[in-house]
Amino acid sequence: MSYEKVTRFRSELIIGTKQTLKAIKHGAASEVFIADDAEQQITQKVEHLARASGVPCHRVDSKRKLGAACGIDVDASVAAVKQ
Repeated sequence: MSYEKVTRFRSELIIGTKQTLKAIKHGAASEVFIADDAEQQITQKVEHLARASGVPCHRVDSKRKLGAACGIDVDASVAAVKQ
């Protein structure tokens, strides 16, 4: 389900850890998608900030599939939907 949702909102995505953290801090993210196979050290910051900010967090199993759903040719550890 989550990959389909990412694909549906492709034009409204923020891709990458730094950009997602910035969007959450500025209240510009409505939900976040985190790949389970990404480095926990990287994704933990995003997940913690999202939960603290009340932004729903969804887990997906593969950063490769998340990147493909985002429409990019590389893996994506984190993506967010713009508010």
